[in-house]
Amino acid sequence: MTTALAHGLPVVLDAADWHARRAAHQRRVDEWLTPHLARRRAGTRHPVEDFLFTYYSHRPAQLRRWHPGAGVLLRDADPDEFGADYRAGPGGLTLDTEAVLRRRAESVEWIRTLLARTARRPGHFGCFGMHEWAMVYRQTQEEVRHNAWPLRLDPERTAEVVENARIRCSHFDAYRFFTAPARPLNLLAPTRETQHAFEQPGCLHANMDLYKWSYKLSPLVPSELVADAFALAREIRTLDMRASPYDLADLGYPPVRIETPEGRAEYAAAQRGFAERAAVLRDRLLAALGCAGRAVGPTTVVA
Repeated sequence: MTTALAHGLPVVLDAADWHARRAAHQRRVDEWLTPHLARRRAGTRHPVEDFLFTYYSHRPAQLRRWHPGAGVLLRDADPDEFGADYRAGPGGLTLDTEAVLRRRAESVEWIRTLLARTARRPGHFGCFGMHEWAMVYRQTQEEVRHNAWPLRLDPERTAEVVENARIRCSHFDAYRFFTAPARPLNLLAPTRETQHAFEQPGCLHANMDLYKWSYKLSPLVPSELVADAFALAREIRTLDMRASPYDLADLGYPPVRIETPEGRAEYAAAQRGFAERAAVLRDRLLAALGCAGRAVGPTTVVA
């Protein structure tokens, strides 16, 4: 954190600096957007690469748009380029952080609490991606979500893997997609209302959702942080589907065979690595909210 931010003073970016940051962000994001948009025009879907664009509500144009975050003053910036949340002053353009926090007070505090409580909990690394298996449990090939792709095992063997597992899914937005007969097999029953109590930092979906929380906090957080969260979520999705019951080998995704001891060990090791990287992003999001609070003084809703 710079000295200016630590004392609640704006960081000043000259036009050349913020133009360079914006261009770098757009180049990075375009590497993800270009193939996705081409598939969308062609009417095709990719079960791994398109997931973050179809499951989450952040549109491609929103991901590409650059924001500096709270507490940054942009020299020689046109307010029309950045939107109604920005205010022009004698020194340059800044985000009206106080207005954004006032308008979004409830949601910002909900996200901040979730991030902080998740960060304090120990991670659990024994789920082995069984949530994806529970989503196809006792379904036919036509009924499964990604029915354009075959399952690796026959229906009875797939069901056997689920029934022999100790399913402990703590993430509501994964659990809610379990098939009806799979839900009683889960040791937990997470709900939206209990999300703050259940979320834990080893969960692949909780760590993938850092992308969601980062874009929901935009423009309070810098767009580079949103892109970092997207990049991690993209890698997590790859593991998620490699460990799933789907056979995606023809797409270049060799399976992580969690039905075997070797596959479970491979999955747990990757899960721990993602948890470590997600912890850094979670801390950065909390720090960005802290900067937003300092930008408006001690009366802000953000702790």
